[in-house]
This record gives sequence, C-alpha cells and structure tokens, in this order.
Amino acid sequence: MKHVLTLILLLAAGPALAASGTDPTWPCIQRKQPHLSLGQIWSGPVPDETAGELARDPEIAALADRLEQRRLPLEEAEAEIAEFAKEADPEQLTALMLAIFNRIEPDRSALIAGIARYGQKQVELSEKIESRRAKMAELEAADNPDFDAIDAEEEALDWDQRIFTERQQSLTYVCETPVILEQRAFALARAIASHLD
Repeated sequence: MKHVLTLILLLAAGPALAASGTDPTWPCIQRKQPHLSLGQIWSGPVPDETAGELARDPEIAALADRLEQRRLPLEEAEAEIAEFAKEADPEQLTALMLAIFNRIEPDRSALIAGIARYGQKQVELSEKIESRRAKMAELEAADNPDFDAIDAEEEALDWDQRIFTERQQSLTYVCETPVILEQRAFALARAIASHLD
C-alpha cells in the first residue's frame, strides 16, 4: 500500500515538478513565475516618471481599480477603456496601464507565494502519511500487537489521506487563479494599446 501512495503522489506531482524546474514543492502544472514585468504584457511606451505620477491621479487610479477587478466582464472593461481613450493622450493611457499593472502584479505575486506554501504543506502531509504507514506496519509486526493503537493510527492515517486528497482536488482552481490574472492583464494591456496612435 505504501508503494501505491508513493506512486499516487508522484503521478500527482510529476507534471508540476517538470513545470516548476527547480522547486520540488511547487504543486501546479503551470510553470512557477513569481513575478511578471510590465514589459512582458505591455507593447506601448515605456512608462517614465510622468506616467508614474499620472498613474496616481485619482481619475486614473479609480479607473484602474475598476478595470483590474475580475468580476467586471472584459467587454465592459474594454468599453470603459475606449471611453477614457477618447480624451486621453498616450501618456495617460500608459499611466492607466501602469496603474492596472501595479494592482494586478502584487495580487498575483501574493497568490504565487500562497500556492508555494500550499505545496510545501502537501509535501509535509505526504511525509506524515508515509510516517504513519511505517508506524502502523511496525505496530502490526509486533509480537503482541496493540490493536487499539493500530486502530487509532489507522484512523489518523485515513484522516490525513482525506485532507491530502481534498487539497489535491482543489489545486486545479488554486493554480489557475494566477493564470486568470495574467490573462486579464494581457487583455487590458492589448485593449489600452489599441488606442495608442
């Protein structure tokens, strides 16, 4: 049974280990990329100091706050960008992109850090499960088995396995969240850049 659990763990973690490269605790199939740079998603002008100041302008900041929210459909976000672009110059559009990026990137980085902690806890829990299995085997192999202790260990093992399995099942959603944020950042960047001369 121990070998079956090890195989399950390897199968569950295999794609993630391959994708993460050097981080064996990274639990996602998606490659671990702790931070995005603005240059990865933005094809417009490089923001300068003026754009940085404009990004803090109350109107631009309020629009960025609305646009970065995932509950706002992209079609509505694009319409708001188009409306803003009617009066905005390239510097203001660049500032809007910078303001959006400055909201999405910290949220995404915090999610990545949280997922890494989640992955580490899964590794620790799998080690605990292996340890419980070894202890059960030891108790069962005793000359005078303590069946109460074996039952208690088996119950604890079942509980740990249930937690592990439930966490693994929620990984798909957890791992997709940073990707959703990236996609939104790319889509907003494309929409803003489309209004540049």
